[in-house]
Amino acid sequence: MTVATQPPLPLLVIPAIALVDNDGRILLAKRPRNKPMAGLWEFPGGKIEKDETPEQALIREIDEELGVNTKQSCLAPVTFASHAYDAFHLLLLLYICRRWQGSPEPQEGGELAWVKPSKLRQFDMPPANKEFISVLQDLLFA
Repeated sequence: MTVATQPPLPLLVIPAIALVDNDGRILLAKRPRNKPMAGLWEFPGGKIEKDETPEQALIREIDEELGVNTKQSCLAPVTFASHAYDAFHLLLLLYICRRWQGSPEPQEGGELAWVKPSKLRQFDMPPANKEFISVLQDLLFA
């Protein structure tokens, strides 16, 4: 008897960032209406372009999405989440950043919220983003 196997899902590697302000709050972005998972809150980030490292992609993405600038030396890798969605498998890389230039403003029509780590579970997030909550709470309450 032969067992049918499903073809593997395409793998997406996406860097995301937890911007942490001087009050220990984390920036969340609400996905705009025209994107998949619209209305859910997430840690900002985005796709890696050809010939980019995850850090370069993240620096570019937060400039495009939030209008802020940072340097690679200000990004600290924290953890990752591996999650299978219906159409793809996501490897979401989380970096933390406490230093940047500019004031975050939504550049693509979404909303932003500065959230205390203890309040993160009150926001409806995609499954992969939810996996970061406990890690961030442990890190920021230590």
